[in-house]
Amino acid sequence: MTSDENAFADRHRILATRRMMNAQGREVHVVVNEAESPLARLRLRNVIDGVQFEAGERLRRDFTLAGLTPRLGVDLSAPILPAARGQKVQAPLSDTVLAAKQRFSAAMRAAGPGLNDLLFDVCCHLRGLGEAERAKRWPARSAKVVLAIALDRLAEHYGLRVRGRARVRAWQMAERANEPVSTNEG
Repeated sequence: MTSDENAFADRHRILATRRMMNAQGREVHVVVNEAESPLARLRLRNVIDGVQFEAGERLRRDFTLAGLTPRLGVDLSAPILPAARGQKVQAPLSDTVLAAKQRFSAAMRAAGPGLNDLLFDVCCHLRGLGEAERAKRWPARSAKVVLAIALDRLAEHYGLRVRGRARVRAWQMAERANEPVSTNEG
């Protein structure tokens, strides 16, 4: 890499140190590039809040743990299982992978159709909002609003956002005049 390429890369990195637990349970400090994720960039620009960011990162973590990323080659880490008479035998999945798949599926169902597509593109495949808008043929800057709604639903699913007492509104027909009556409780 030339010095010009290094300078360009350095301008587009936002390095930060995070504390994480390693496999032995010890706390270690790791350096991460905050500009890697579209969610991190949106968080740094105050487009989404911390709760929305955490919800998106949980979805991404489950996606990664579940092994749902597409493989571009042979998986050499997969165990070799004997097969009877040429029959394929599936390798058993670990409990961690199964639990992550279940959490990921539940979160995508909670987001709902339409919203889960955008979450999948931005949180899991790390596509930018502009790229997602072009792929879906949406108007410019519309994905920002849709993503905020999707991340709010995701945060509610994960129990990250606590809401106050909801105001209940109901419409009912009047018994005598057949006119709608507004009932506000709360």
